[in-house]
Amino acid sequence: MKAIRRFTVRPVLPEPLVPLAELARNLRWSWHTETRELFQSVDPEGWQAAGGDPVRLLGAVPAARLAELAADRRFLRRLAVAVADLDDYLHGGRWYQSQENAADLPAGIAYFSPEFGITAALPQYSGGLGILAGDHLKAASDLGVPLIGVGLLYRHGYFRQSLSRDGWQQEHYPVLDPNELPVSLLREEDGAPARVSLTLPGGRSLHAHVWQARVGRVPLLLLDSDVEDNDAVAREVTDRLYGGGSDHRLLQEMLLGIGGVRAVRTYCRITGHPDPEVFHTNEGHAGFLGLERIRELEGERGLGFDAAVEAVRAGTVFTTHTPVPAGIDRFERGLVARHFGEAAELAGVPVDRILELGAESYPGGDPGVFNMAVMGLRLAQRANGVSTLHGAVSRGMFAGLWPGFDPVDVPIASVTNGVHAPTWVAPEVMRLGARQIGSGRTEDALAVGGSARWDAVSQIADQDVWDVRRVLREQLVQEVRDRLRASWKQRGAADAELGWVDSVLDPDVLTIGFARRVPSYKRLTLMLRDPERLRRLLLDPDRPVQIVVAGKAHPADDGGKRLVQELVRFSDDPRVRHRIVFLPDYGMAMAQKLYPGCDVWLNNPLRPLEACGTSGMKAALNGCLNLSVLDGWWDEWFEPDFGWAIPTADGLGTDEERRDDLEAGALYELIESRVAPRFYDRTGRTGLPVRWIEMVRRTLVSLGPKVLAGRMVREYVERLYTPAARSHRALTADAARDLAWWKGRVRAAWPRVAVEHVEAVAAAPVGGTAELGATLTLRVRVALDSLAPEDVEVQAVAGRVDAQDVIRDGRSFPLKPAAGPDLEGRWVYEGPLALDRTGPFGYTVRVLPSHPLLAAPAELGLVAAPVNTEVPGGVVLR
Repeated sequence: MKAIRRFTVRPVLPEPLVPLAELARNLRWSWHTETRELFQSVDPEGWQAAGGDPVRLLGAVPAARLAELAADRRFLRRLAVAVADLDDYLHGGRWYQSQENAADLPAGIAYFSPEFGITAALPQYSGGLGILAGDHLKAASDLGVPLIGVGLLYRHGYFRQSLSRDGWQQEHYPVLDPNELPVSLLREEDGAPARVSLTLPGGRSLHAHVWQARVGRVPLLLLDSDVEDNDAVAREVTDRLYGGGSDHRLLQEMLLGIGGVRAVRTYCRITGHPDPEVFHTNEGHAGFLGLERIRELEGERGLGFDAAVEAVRAGTVFTTHTPVPAGIDRFERGLVARHFGEAAELAGVPVDRILELGAESYPGGDPGVFNMAVMGLRLAQRANGVSTLHGAVSRGMFAGLWPGFDPVDVPIASVTNGVHAPTWVAPEVMRLGARQIGSGRTEDALAVGGSARWDAVSQIADQDVWDVRRVLREQLVQEVRDRLRASWKQRGAADAELGWVDSVLDPDVLTIGFARRVPSYKRLTLMLRDPERLRRLLLDPDRPVQIVVAGKAHPADDGGKRLVQELVRFSDDPRVRHRIVFLPDYGMAMAQKLYPGCDVWLNNPLRPLEACGTSGMKAALNGCLNLSVLDGWWDEWFEPDFGWAIPTADGLGTDEERRDDLEAGALYELIESRVAPRFYDRTGRTGLPVRWIEMVRRTLVSLGPKVLAGRMVREYVERLYTPAARSHRALTADAARDLAWWKGRVRAAWPRVAVEHVEAVAAAPVGGTAELGATLTLRVRVALDSLAPEDVEVQAVAGRVDAQDVIRDGRSFPLKPAAGPDLEGRWVYEGPLALDRTGPFGYTVRVLPSHPLLAAPAELGLVAAPVNTEVPGGVVLR
């Protein structure tokens, strides 16, 4: 019979074991090996049945076993050590607290994301965005950064994946009971659950409870709309991650952004945590947080809309993760307008001004939509992509918001993603490092970084490296067999027909891994382009290859599901099924076995559509070598010493079939002629693949310090959070009003700002050439209308030019006022221009707005440049 109501009965822990509950409720156990091993020793079989979740474990341990442990002095000593270690971790000073500029650092930072991948025990993630957000929180905790995470608690999480008999993806949405998760309700002082509320059209309301997960030192606030006071529709707002139609998604994003700010305010009031000085929007889903802060400033500090926008922008950081416009959330303007205004949320904030923030008011934009990324960029003074290449792609993609500027000048920086090493590095690899440099230094190397700590890897003996790599491969083989058997049973197979599973994979065969979401651009099936050639690779008698594949297609993406089915059908073939497998239900638990156990990590997206691609980083930290298209992070850090680059066919037009054929051929060729021969080369005296082991070392020494989430978060602190905090403090109410007034004055005058005349005098001109090291003196006449010289900066921009006279590597040189103004408001600017590079060289002049509170010269999207100068566009050096 089916129960009519579900609730959780928790065991009463004996007094000596009460600290176990505290350890279980802080998710640091998910990346702290000693704490996990302590829980495993409580009940090894129960630990496995609980999926490595200590909350579930403690809810199922028999009372007799608890009584036994309560009298076990050895266990209690281990428990005391774990509790003391956690206390030191939570309250001791860390990297952030040791900085010399501590007074400049933000007192609090709020980090908003639609998903967080902390642990498989808290399934609130779908893929890379969530895992990145989880790693960001963990690294912030390790470094002592005062971060508050903000997200939604999805009662069904993301879907669980299984396969039908014919290999078609099937989705399942198990109900998640928060009382069985490692979270607790945020409560007011009187014990009542804290909650936030939003006003909906038609007099309705959306209420949400706030659940708190403790991620080490970092609180993660998760909003849950399954509240009795809500109507049926409102209760379902947080039902599924990335589910529902536009109205449903809009409500989710309003709750995340607007409700999230209110949840942060509530949390800080209850706990005394410093109010955030910086708000970080991880993708556009949480962009409405800026509107709630505008409402606060208009109502509480009496700022007008424009001044409130300036104050919000000063302390906001926006990170974009998508390299294509199709990956951005866009809503119909009418839908957005219906949810804001006097009869709905944010009463008092002008609806037309809200709509302007998300308007695609640039060439090629759709006037009928509200673009969440556009709003995110307009409400953030600092923005970044997630790799160097992705930063360049983003500057090109959003260049329309800064008309008149070359993409290189668009104010979108880049901070390359990193991964949380203590989460993703196998314990065997950690112990190998600890034997070399000690456990304390190993922990610092994984959490904080620093190349000096990683250089010690080069001293580890070949045999030790190879032994660990084989152990990890063996573990993966067993994991694959267990999962494959379970998958085939779900597909309807009987035990009697699954004897072949025991011979799937071989711990001594070169193992390639490929696991990620399955949008078309990631090209799951590129490896199947020439099936016969792939079979020959898999079954080579001397240098065989085996491949482990995993990935989920979006529930609404039938094209992705067909790719999964194509791969599954190939791997079902009895001729090759011992050499290639597809594992359904890819998630964190699987990934933590898959990354360490593979020898090579394969990534073959369409360049440049991979924003970063952090799975290869996790593999690299375990000594797995990357075989990848030069995209995302691999484009930035690839070297032949520690991996291989798959050539791309970027210049062959739009013939997708031809491109895929060429790139698949390049992939096969690399595996056949370089990867497999290197792995199986045992010609040395030791019988070990010495050159392969050296590549493993180079991967760890060279890539290890770079791919860390600790490095990433340090960059955010130094390059984005700290400058944003300074700007936030500078934007007092009066300063915000002054800045808004100044911007309005500059925008009004700008149509009449012009570069009217440019003349240049070379030290020794000879025709159209000049000598290297010579200097040009530039004299420029500009019209500033009602603006003064302190309102602008006049620059010369010079550098090498291409065949179309476009400056490709320009540097800017400020020019100074020399005379003016004349009766018509014109000024003369002068300055030297050093000719410091040979070859085709050119220059131009431009006028930009200038103010001490601007973060970048292009911030206003205003620039004036010569329309028809009286001198050639440049000079040529010889």
